[in-house]
Amino acid sequence: MSGIKQLANQTVWYGLSNIVGRFVNYLLNPILTYIYAPEQFGDISILYAYAAFLNIIFTYGMETSYFRFNQQIEEKKVFNTGLTSLIISTTIFSLILLLPAQHVANFMEIGQHPEYVMYVVAIVALDTLAVLPFSKIRFEGRPRKFALIKLLNILMNVGLIIFFLFVCKPLQEKGGTGFLSSIYKPDIGIGYVFIAGVIASAFTLLFLSKELSEYRPSFNKKLFLELLIYSTPLIVVGFGGVINETIDRFMIVHRFNGTITASKAANGIYSANNKLAILIVIFIQTFRMGAEPFFFKNSTKENAKETYSRIMNFFVIASCLCFLGVVLFLDVWKYFMGINKHPEYLDGLYIVPVLMLSKLFLGIYYNLSIWYKLTNRNNIGALITFIGATITIIINYIFIPSMGFLACAIANFVCYGSMMAISYFLGQRHYPIPYEWKKCIVYILVAYGLYLMHQALRNTNQNIIIVHGTGILLMTAFMFYVGKKEKSELIKIPLLKKLYRGV
Repeated sequence: MSGIKQLANQTVWYGLSNIVGRFVNYLLNPILTYIYAPEQFGDISILYAYAAFLNIIFTYGMETSYFRFNQQIEEKKVFNTGLTSLIISTTIFSLILLLPAQHVANFMEIGQHPEYVMYVVAIVALDTLAVLPFSKIRFEGRPRKFALIKLLNILMNVGLIIFFLFVCKPLQEKGGTGFLSSIYKPDIGIGYVFIAGVIASAFTLLFLSKELSEYRPSFNKKLFLELLIYSTPLIVVGFGGVINETIDRFMIVHRFNGTITASKAANGIYSANNKLAILIVIFIQTFRMGAEPFFFKNSTKENAKETYSRIMNFFVIASCLCFLGVVLFLDVWKYFMGINKHPEYLDGLYIVPVLMLSKLFLGIYYNLSIWYKLTNRNNIGALITFIGATITIIINYIFIPSMGFLACAIANFVCYGSMMAISYFLGQRHYPIPYEWKKCIVYILVAYGLYLMHQALRNTNQNIIIVHGTGILLMTAFMFYVGKKEKSELIKIPLLKKLYRGV
């Protein structure tokens, strides 16, 4: 249980930056969807999708390689060689990608603004240089500093966007002639969202100056090749992951049955509703921040596999609570889109439960994926991701013209469900872990059943007090059910032990 406590402690701090930061960032959703119509919000989402692809190219799995090889080689050597390679490659990639910016902008149907592409490249380049300093902080077990810097980055980013759009923009529109009004240029449009990102990423590097000061330019060719060989399959995994998460934005624009404006609007509606899965996404990413170094550090312990199994149980339980926290209260979450000014965003609300289940499957897959990382079978992980990406592309390509963005949600569900199943069966062959799958499946089915019950009530009763009150009761019922099933584990936690005694 001490291992789980250690993971929980680190996850709390990583979660602080992730949860608070992402919720602050999430507040941009109602702001941006209020200011921008779906077609403009669609442009923002497709540029972020482009950034996600570039991030895989620029970092090429060096973060995970750093964690892996620190177990075998002196940390300084890994850090110096890894950061040297990232500095060189980032410079080369940036120069190469800035040249065809106009062509990329044309592909994304924003040909009149190639500078948007340049802003994205700048953000990715700066963030890449921060990858290993952040990894160093995580590996050395300093989650508080990690949390603080991440929060400062997000607060600065959001603060600048609000400054540009709610201070400078109104002053300019009122005909102001001062300095603040001169900052805002209408022709830049959504570019201010990305200019804020460039500034925030630049300041993040300054906040990491202590870690960067420990860098000594050196390059061990043999070590670099080992790092690259280990990370190469992870690049494929990363690309597959980005395809699964973001390729639908590009495909909606090019496969949607309608005009370019209509396809951009559909993309904006889909992207805005996709963000309503924020709770489970935050939890998954928070968990990964603490879990990856924890799994590597504890892989040699005698009871490692049993620990991984218990962690899976709690992960599924927490994910189910996140699922219920969103789908039972969609009438509240929908206001995190600018529906008062742009009610068309509501057209995509019905896909949120499907997306939530998809994210749950993805989280379980991330848990399962530790087997191929610990056994150096990253090539199998790459194959699984390739299968998932193929499923995503095929379903989207075939069904977007007839089903619209519903096809994207279904593609996510089928893709992550397939990846989860394949990873489990292969993992049990190469690195068997005694997962309590029957229990996990029951938790998911119970959570989904509670959602269906609530949906049936919502369809027949529009009284908000009754609908929301029932939602609270159903969540409470799920927690009591879990508390009974997991009593032997939960009672080991001092605070919960007192609660059990009081019941």
